[in-house]
Amino acid sequence: MPRPRSLTPLQIAEAALAVLDADGPGALSMRAVAARLGMGTMSLYRYVEDRSQLEELIVERVLEPVDTTVPDGDWKQQLLALSERVRRAVAAHPNAVPLTAAHRQSSPSLLRWSESVLGVLTAAGLTGRARVVAMRAVLAHLLGALELEHRAPLAGEGTRRMAALPAEDFPLLAATARDAAAVPSPEEFRLGFELLLAGLDGLVASQARSG
Repeated sequence: MPRPRSLTPLQIAEAALAVLDADGPGALSMRAVAARLGMGTMSLYRYVEDRSQLEELIVERVLEPVDTTVPDGDWKQQLLALSERVRRAVAAHPNAVPLTAAHRQSSPSLLRWSESVLGVLTAAGLTGRARVVAMRAVLAHLLGALELEHRAPLAGEGTRRMAALPAEDFPLLAATARDAAAVPSPEEFRLGFELLLAGLDGLVASQARSG
């Protein structure tokens, strides 16, 4: 029997991402990826321990192209630009959204991105507990916006059902759901991020006064 061909992590990641893109998270398995690679399932175990490691390879494959260098501009422009880069990269592979949140601490590329974000926050004057809160807020908005955009979209059936709620019982919810359908996702992300930046600006000012 011929020896199984050697595979690189990138080849495995590409195959796993192809399965994920085509059939969704529920279809991702060692068997499916092995079939995509033209090999037996047990042969794939020579390279990958389990599905969790497959997910880690996918997340790194999606995020590796993200430019983590800090762009020009003030700290607010820098944070928005860095976050937009990740949003666009993950948005190209919507089925990877839940995997990105689950494996955010094991992706070398996302760790480098986080280091850049922390550098911007530090240069803005945030340290200690304030920097922790600021970093978590940036991540929460980024990951939450991706989740809403791709797994609970504004134009989806859920929003249509809310828009059709009886006005006498849910006047504001129904009206807001109707308005939501007209807000493009990139615009929603940017405007939401600007609200976050306004809060961070207050945090920066508060730390400057206390420091």
